[in-house]
Amino acid sequence: MIIHVVSAGETLWQIANRYAVKINSIVRLNGLQNPNQLIIGQSLVIPKSSTTTHIIKPGETLWSIAQQYGVTIHSIIQANNLTNPNALYPGGKLIIPPITHVVQQGEMLWQIANRYGTTIQAIISENQIENLNLIYAGMRLVIPRPKPTIEVNAYTYQSSEDAINSLNEVDPLLTYFSPFAYMIKEDGTLQMMNDKAMVDAAISQNIIPMMSITNFSSTKTGSNLSHVILSSADLREKLITNVLQVMDSKGYKVLNIDFENVLPEDRENYNTFLQLAVDRLHPKGYLVSTALAPKTSATQGGLLYEAHDYEAHGRIADFVVLMTYEWGYRLGPPQAISPINQMRKVVEYALSVMPAEKIFLGFQIYARDWLLPHVQGQEAETFSPQEAIRRAVKYGAASIQYDTTAQSPFFRYVDEQDRRHEVWFEDARSAQAKFDMVKQYNLRGISYWALGYPFPQNWTLLYDNFTIKKGL
Repeated sequence: MIIHVVSAGETLWQIANRYAVKINSIVRLNGLQNPNQLIIGQSLVIPKSSTTTHIIKPGETLWSIAQQYGVTIHSIIQANNLTNPNALYPGGKLIIPPITHVVQQGEMLWQIANRYGTTIQAIISENQIENLNLIYAGMRLVIPRPKPTIEVNAYTYQSSEDAINSLNEVDPLLTYFSPFAYMIKEDGTLQMMNDKAMVDAAISQNIIPMMSITNFSSTKTGSNLSHVILSSADLREKLITNVLQVMDSKGYKVLNIDFENVLPEDRENYNTFLQLAVDRLHPKGYLVSTALAPKTSATQGGLLYEAHDYEAHGRIADFVVLMTYEWGYRLGPPQAISPINQMRKVVEYALSVMPAEKIFLGFQIYARDWLLPHVQGQEAETFSPQEAIRRAVKYGAASIQYDTTAQSPFFRYVDEQDRRHEVWFEDARSAQAKFDMVKQYNLRGISYWALGYPFPQNWTLLYDNFTIKKGL
């Protein structure tokens, strides 16, 4: 895929002609609600075979990179206009030219696929082949490269019917599905959920259901509640017993523990609880994961962070979800919700105390709209990236700007009451930046918060960047 940023005066017809693709395919992949009304700075995913972007890792050379992709060193130098081929630095990007194959007389598509270790369907998709009879000798085909394999989780707090509809839309792209959440109670029991239908729907689509338990709600931080449970050996055991009953009866295969605002003095009790969960769930073939606040150091202060022991969670749990979002908090001032520069600090700290194969990068897929000037405590409106674009069109935003440090788009507009607004959201560029980070650090996967916010560009690019693991 190619990401195109709309310039002044451009129309969808011009963009489609430029890349020799159909207008309808651009409309569909981007979920364009107003195809004739594009905004300057709006990003579009273009269904066009493109070069591969490689994130340079420590110790890599042009020779090793060329070997990895099956191309020549010279072709990489040319594609990147490198004046000093030896000056590579970790985190830098290189354009890798595509592998092309010229069809020979009598050659069949399956033979070409076998030669390059790919599939017929992958070649058809990469080259947008609609009629196999139109493949001819001398035709130049772009050969898709193998993609990194990752795991993908998605939380949802939707109703059962809406959650099932969301699953049906993205089911090939999910490894895990996490209804949020079972609230723990002070006596070690759980507040039940109406989740059986959505769990069954996930299982029917080969998506692993992950049970989420939590101590907090929209009105309570849960600090005292978690203290009651974590400080009592009996209640810890009772809670795990109740968790197992739910998992056994409903078909959950993974437990996700999301205890937030845990008191600093309960840090070791929390670690003990995690070890208990692993000791009791592993013999039954179940996995244990946790959700971690976005820390950047072991000594970071604050109720949200101190009891989250990254080293212990990384050692004890099967995997962790880094909650790398909410810098642009709904009650705080307007800013990027998931700024890539801040996310990177969290990931790099996590990697210093746990292996990459245990880390899921948290990825929010919603937008926020703040009134200006911001008044402390005034709540921003939350909605989908699709709605963000709709508002930009409706209110005639001058352009969509892009913060290159945060790797996040934003715009401002004035509403019917002459009130000024600032909107931060996700687009194709910000999604690709996050995918590049997953590749750079070889992370286990991505965890979405949360289903229910339409963002077609994300799912298109997710498929384009990765092979999604299905099943345990």
